[in-house]
Amino acid sequence: MATIKVLNQSGQPAGDLEVSDGVFATTASTALVHQAVIAEQASWRSGTHKAKTRAEVSGGGRKPWRQKGTGRARQGSTRAPHWRHGGVTFGPVPRDHSVKLNRKMHEKAIRGVLSNRVETTLRVVDSLAVPSGKTKDMIALLNSINAVGKVLFVFDDEFVLSEAFDPTFRSLRNLPNVIDFALSDDLSVYDLLNANAIVATKAAIETIGEVYAK
Repeated sequence: MATIKVLNQSGQPAGDLEVSDGVFATTASTALVHQAVIAEQASWRSGTHKAKTRAEVSGGGRKPWRQKGTGRARQGSTRAPHWRHGGVTFGPVPRDHSVKLNRKMHEKAIRGVLSNRVETTLRVVDSLAVPSGKTKDMIALLNSINAVGKVLFVFDDEFVLSEAFDPTFRSLRNLPNVIDFALSDDLSVYDLLNANAIVATKAAIETIGEVYAK
């Protein structure tokens, strides 16, 4: 069993947490992680982009001038693609950008990234509760555990549903370096890679070990 150091809110050691080797001491290929990131980013696209073709723009029903005798090039419509206000050729149309990725492949990518981040950017805290709800108290907590740069918070469901979550959320919602909040059973490969520091509660790490176990 691998172990992760647990810190208190002052940044002092608060014991070790035994975690599953299958989740926090494994590897995933770079190609698989890249594929998972592409699939996540594709799912964020709404696919509602649309450009009108020459058949959909208004006007252009009348031939602008007669076919011969004017000295100008023949034209059949003022809404052809080369005309101003004309339609677009091969423009974007509504589509589904989603990329299929098997659930087990995504989970393996999560395990690989978590294992890579254990010794570098992962910070496990016994409690993230900030009862005062003040931003300066959350900043002091992050500084004490050396969580600098872009920070990703990982919470467990029990903490999110508790009364302590509201003041804690107020204390960090205005921090510009907090890039996202995630639940322990709904992690994103992109967010894990993008964060300079991953701050998680002890309970969240335990839940991750259960959810993403092989």
